[in-house]
Amino acid sequence: MLALVTGASSGIGLQYATALARDYHCDLLLVSNQEQEQIEVAKQLAETYGVKTTPLYADLSEQDAAEKLHQYCVDNKIEVDILINNAGVFFFNPLTDTSMKRFELMLMLHVVTVAKLTRLFAEDMVKRELTDEQKQEKVLGKPRRKGYILNMSSMSAWMAYPGIQTYNATKAFIYNFSKSIWYELYPQGVNITVMTPGAVDTALFGLAPNLRKLAVNLTVSIPPEKLVKRALKRMFQGKKADMPGVLNHLSTPLLKHTPDWLVRLTYKFVGQFQK
Repeated sequence: MLALVTGASSGIGLQYATALARDYHCDLLLVSNQEQEQIEVAKQLAETYGVKTTPLYADLSEQDAAEKLHQYCVDNKIEVDILINNAGVFFFNPLTDTSMKRFELMLMLHVVTVAKLTRLFAEDMVKRELTDEQKQEKVLGKPRRKGYILNMSSMSAWMAYPGIQTYNATKAFIYNFSKSIWYELYPQGVNITVMTPGAVDTALFGLAPNLRKLAVNLTVSIPPEKLVKRALKRMFQGKKADMPGVLNHLSTPLLKHTPDWLVRLTYKFVGQFQK
């Protein structure tokens, strides 16, 4: 199988690429806007796990980024069995203090490109006919499907919170978009899974190292390796959506009903923990 992973040069994307190569022996098309890092990652994974890796530099915030990436696969006869829509950005900022360029970047990366990539590669997967050999393959004890798509949402999809107003709105789009499409694709042999983790221990959120360590120790934050292992397992099991962490499940209903005074109070203090 071949997996396309976006944002694969660091963070959660790197963990997805590593796990797919190590645990599932997948060949990889690694997409990132960090060109040199991507080349090094591809080389290391190929040497370590004996899989074929292709690094591809791309700015996925461009209007036609999805079309270009899909056409690259068509031109190079790359058949994508697994699509991991992982690339993303995060910033904590009032809307009116956010530059239009940064605002558009998040909308393009989280909404437009994710939706387009899902649309383009899902169509390819639906049309695909498995070979007799592929029909005999099993993943986690289940018959192999025509294709798999994994989209990264967030627990913040249930939050109406200042400072991350664009982030949580785009993650809500990914969540509802993915769950809706699951009903369309699953009967056609394609599975789409959306993950909604809480805090993940990466540099994305800009927390100081000591606070990141504390958050992991308190199980408020999850190590990326643990998240990825669970996400891939759920994807191959055919799950529609998944949220890791008992604490996250317990707190999600509360997020929908947080009183306004508490939101305003916490908002005053959160910014000081950002770099």
